[in-house]
Amino acid sequence: MKAEDAWGSRWVNCAHPLSHEFMRIACEKESLVVLAADLPTVDGIVHLIEDVGDHVCAVKTHVDMVEGFDMADWARVLDAARSRGMMLFEDRKFADIGRVAKTQMGGLYDIRSWADLVTSHSLSGPDVVDGIAAAWDDVERVGGVLLLAQMSSSGNLLDDSFTESTLDIGRASPHVIGYIGNGSSGAELRDLRSKVGEGQMIWTPGINLSAEEGPLGQRYGHPAEAVRSGSDAIIVGSGIHKSDDPSKAAREYASSSWGALLER
Repeated sequence: MKAEDAWGSRWVNCAHPLSHEFMRIACEKESLVVLAADLPTVDGIVHLIEDVGDHVCAVKTHVDMVEGFDMADWARVLDAARSRGMMLFEDRKFADIGRVAKTQMGGLYDIRSWADLVTSHSLSGPDVVDGIAAAWDDVERVGGVLLLAQMSSSGNLLDDSFTESTLDIGRASPHVIGYIGNGSSGAELRDLRSKVGEGQMIWTPGINLSAEEGPLGQRYGHPAEAVRSGSDAIIVGSGIHKSDDPSKAAREYASSSWGALLER
């Protein structure tokens, strides 16, 4: 299926090139799955990517969780993801002033050199996005920022006023590809989509085929409900990598999310 047919107005209105890249990959794999590879070793992440990569559009990492990090070793993760046509998404959640964010994009992890997408809070104002973008400019790469507009953890402080301010920052920046929404609540997602419109994406954690509360206040919603409510990418971690058969689980999440997109 052509991307413009599957995505409709989202394909037409999303201007950032990485939005189109994600939507193209989604159509190729018939999946909206983003793999949250929250594992502590390079070996574990590489093995997981090799197992489920055919059903996953992007891999989300927390590079600072990797034990004994070494850039040469990390290259194995990058190679595994790229060889399977997956985007690289570092869930860094930047939250400092622009100058510091730009520096943090380099440093030990050199995120600017390999990440296609990163997450950021909007707490420090719009300069944080400019700092992230400046870091990509320094290495002549194009990247996209996802701002946290909602969270799926219970008791989080991202209220309606915070969300509105975050959307204002996102609308004003060509570097913001979209927003992180609350995948555990269809009602919150629908409200967010009504405010975002068709010109930017919403990616959602808090997704599990078994929609029940997890440890440490994590809440979950069903992937199909999230997509029908306005999510464009479902971020799935334990539902895949803690499954007895991760490849089968990834196929199930892919099927559920893709079917919901076509229904939407």
